[in-house]
Amino acid sequence: MTILVIGATGRVGRHVVDQLVQRGAKVRVLTRDPAKASFPAGVEVARGDLLDIDALRAAFQGVRTFFLLNAVSGDEFTQALIALNIARESGIERLVYLSVLHADRFVNVPHFAVKSGAERMIEQMGFDATILRPAYFIDNEHMITDVVLDHGVYPMPIGGKGVAMVDARDIAEVAAIELIRRDRAPGRQPIETINLVGPETLTGEGVATIWSEVLGRPIVYGGDDPSGFEQNLGTFMPKWMAYEMRLMAERYVSDGMIPEAGDGERLVAMLGRPLHSYRAFAAGIAAAR
Repeated sequence: MTILVIGATGRVGRHVVDQLVQRGAKVRVLTRDPAKASFPAGVEVARGDLLDIDALRAAFQGVRTFFLLNAVSGDEFTQALIALNIARESGIERLVYLSVLHADRFVNVPHFAVKSGAERMIEQMGFDATILRPAYFIDNEHMITDVVLDHGVYPMPIGGKGVAMVDARDIAEVAAIELIRRDRAPGRQPIETINLVGPETLTGEGVATIWSEVLGRPIVYGGDDPSGFEQNLGTFMPKWMAYEMRLMAERYVSDGMIPEAGDGERLVAMLGRPLHSYRAFAAGIAAAR
């Protein structure tokens, strides 16, 4: 049967597609503009989005299992609820949902609250589901590398409690493993939640130290105050979204994003390899400079 990937063009979704294809799965993707999307040979492309009901119904035809990734948007919750309802209407029960670590705790952050609500709906509607809860993406750091390299400052206000940053490739490979496991299972499987974390829990000062060591020159941490972070984000994204990112950063500072005991070991066992590290990410950026 076909596996549908919703959210296939982003930093996680494109890796999910690649991983599924490598594992011999039959894959369909839903995208707004197929002309701008590039996928491996054999991937079926359906045009549409999560607010296009007719397109969504068509995309779910012949599908048994799907991957749901909702990008942060003003109508993210509506999109998630519509996708889940149309899936059930189409007779589809198996899915992997990309949530976020501490979705049930950081509920003052809008996209965390959205994902917490979607998790509840998945459970109450009786889906056969894996809920993936990733920590902060290492890949998000691409947007601040110029500040690090050109100004000698690590500007992300992640605080001193620690954030277990995770690589999008690790997220995607676990997602593909779970999609195929559920798709090929002979019967219903219980709902399972997997925390997706990196190999170490990093503080703002710790990340600055990594950059200093990789670059061979001092890099300082910009501090815990998120005001400048919000102001900078507001120059290239909607103000509401910049404010939402500020709220998230405040929770990093006050609470951290810390894995539970055994989370990392569980992922290593699933993947059969070490997790990608922040140091390797930073070294790659430095080498390409």
